[in-house]
Amino acid sequence: MIEHSTPRLLQGASNFRDLGGYLIADGRRVRRGWVFRSDHLAGLTADDVALLQSLALSHSIDFRGVAESAALPYSIPGVTNLAFSIEPTVVQRLRVLLDAGQIPSREETVELMCETYRNFVHEHGPTFARFLRHLLAHAAPVVFHCTAGKDRTGFAAALLLAILGVERDTIMQDYLLTNQLYRRSAALEEHGPAHVMEVVWQVQPVFLQTAFDVIDRDYGGLSRYLAGPAGMATDELAQLRHRLLER
Repeated sequence: MIEHSTPRLLQGASNFRDLGGYLIADGRRVRRGWVFRSDHLAGLTADDVALLQSLALSHSIDFRGVAESAALPYSIPGVTNLAFSIEPTVVQRLRVLLDAGQIPSREETVELMCETYRNFVHEHGPTFARFLRHLLAHAAPVVFHCTAGKDRTGFAAALLLAILGVERDTIMQDYLLTNQLYRRSAALEEHGPAHVMEVVWQVQPVFLQTAFDVIDRDYGGLSRYLAGPAGMATDELAQLRHRLLER
């Protein structure tokens, strides 16, 4: 059983939780009340907005693609929205296959998801570095999200926790909490075979492990990846740890 901050229940959003509370090897914990992850925030109730405002959030970082954000916009008074767009390529590829009458198997759908995570590492390092630099530049709580808060958000959370020194087994368990917390919405899902949609709208260990494997195999580990494609300097990472670890 992993130790983490208790998820806060929102009526109009799911998969919202504090990344704080996780233990690292030297006995410190990830700072609580500072970095939150979620699914999209377009359905918040007045009570939800009041709860989020009580957290003193300064910014909301939105990893959704342009069309996704336009379809489900939102505004939280006092919170600045920032678009760090990563387009949902797996959904687009599935739409092309299904429109052509090609129904992928469960295994083929899993491989499409794994390819998405490879792309996070290979193609979107600068976007995730932008996210990390935002946490470093703004000394105030932040929430980050995509549509379901599971893939783009899940990888961003995993990358941040790894930088802070959280063990990978614990990171994986945090990642898999999505399967307990995320409430699927028929309004958001593409129409398609049940076995395909089940894979796409859940998370599996192999998805995140694929990203870690690429970081280790193709870049020689997290430190070299961050210094390379992500372009993060050693002192920036040290400052990030200083800010986001309890002392």
